[in-house]
Amino acid sequence: MHDLTLAQMCHGLARRDFSSTELTRHLLERIGAANPRYNAFITIASETALAQAAAADRRRAAGDAPALCGLPIAHKDIFCTRGLRTSCGSRMLDNFVPPYDATVVERCAAAGAVVLGKTNMDEFAMGSSNETSYYGPVKNPWATDCVPGGSSGGSAAALAARLVPGATASDTGGSIRQPAALCGVTGLKPTYGRVSRWGMIAFASSLDQAGPMARTAEDVALLLQVMAGFDARDSTCLDRPVPDYAATLEQPLAGLRIGVPEEYFGAGLHPGTERAVREALAEFERQGARLVAISLPHSGLAVPAYYVIAPAEASANLSRFDGVRYGHRCADPVDLRDLYMRSREEGFGDEVKRRILIGTYCLSAGYYDAYYNKAQQVRRLIRQDFLDAFANVDLILGPTCPNPAFAFGAKGGDPVAMYLEDIYTIAANLAGLPALSVPCGLVDAKPVGLQIIGNYFDEARMLNAAHRYQLATGWHQLAPPALTETAA
Repeated sequence: MHDLTLAQMCHGLARRDFSSTELTRHLLERIGAANPRYNAFITIASETALAQAAAADRRRAAGDAPALCGLPIAHKDIFCTRGLRTSCGSRMLDNFVPPYDATVVERCAAAGAVVLGKTNMDEFAMGSSNETSYYGPVKNPWATDCVPGGSSGGSAAALAARLVPGATASDTGGSIRQPAALCGVTGLKPTYGRVSRWGMIAFASSLDQAGPMARTAEDVALLLQVMAGFDARDSTCLDRPVPDYAATLEQPLAGLRIGVPEEYFGAGLHPGTERAVREALAEFERQGARLVAISLPHSGLAVPAYYVIAPAEASANLSRFDGVRYGHRCADPVDLRDLYMRSREEGFGDEVKRRILIGTYCLSAGYYDAYYNKAQQVRRLIRQDFLDAFANVDLILGPTCPNPAFAFGAKGGDPVAMYLEDIYTIAANLAGLPALSVPCGLVDAKPVGLQIIGNYFDEARMLNAAHRYQLATGWHQLAPPALTETAA
């Protein structure tokens, strides 16, 4: 059962090939056996999951089966879950049990989803490798000595290891797409404002976006259908109709104009990754799409602009964690200053501290105009580059990441080298555009991803392109060698 996609599980449940309780128990057993190896889950919700599965079986028996009824998923540990620990991968929130659900969690629950647990992540979503979690690094099922990508590495690894068929995630600078690429799964960052951020613990509020991860574009469409939509509790959530994403998946690609940015195929791109991406582009041509050379002239400024804006917003958002209201509190403080300093020193990891310091500096008197304001001006230029490109093309395609998964510790001593792993993904967050990663090949026996960037609220077209590509190729069907060897 664990090899089935979400859509296949849905059909199986409808045909009564198995029950949600049987499916949930099977996956919980797999998680219990495999999680010590991969560390993909922080919290496993066995008792509540089985209760939800039993309730879903009763709903199906009564003829009431909403979109995700009885389907098992996992939530990234950045989403608040009522009565279930939400740590955000940090010691600061190690003991935090929210009294409410995030909107994304609410909507999945209303659709009948069964929550197997909360997935591991870089602390406060700050990282590109899932090495900064307080609970230890997540291991890539394709190569356990390599990173799974971050910050949604737990969700991606759980999908790749067939521990769960679908998961929620969040993307601030590539945190859905980059781990999706490195773990060989499919992940979508929607248009900023398409999915509510209410109840998702904030990193950088103008960049953060919740989104789905699964093994196929069809499954991602199923999850996005449930997650998307207006939420009055989130002032950044836009009130726009949600299309039927599944309805257009099968449309042919003849006449589709695909932009290929010259800046995405220069120095720093692994030759194997480039070959895989260009082979994927050739497949789109075979299906009738037309490739158009384009330029995104300010794309080289995306990383420096992001690493001013994101830390600045993180500095503001994380100021609430002070040891007073909730979160980690140091023992026996001598005064209020000592309480603040030691609580934050003990509660935050090194990467979070680094970004708070950078952000506070960029927002300080005398430096705001030189750094933060200038970065926002660059952000506008990057957005305009995309708008100019979309005047002539329908989608923009290129690599998701410059390299396949790298070894643990390979970039830990060089933060800039780590940040450059997001060089192709960050611009979409700065512009607020939707972007999707699908598996497109193997390099050194590890997956690499093809990134599909769309115009605002054009997720349906992106999912259609991804689905048609996956119908013609088998990269998304590959499992890590360790799984196939175990099955044999």
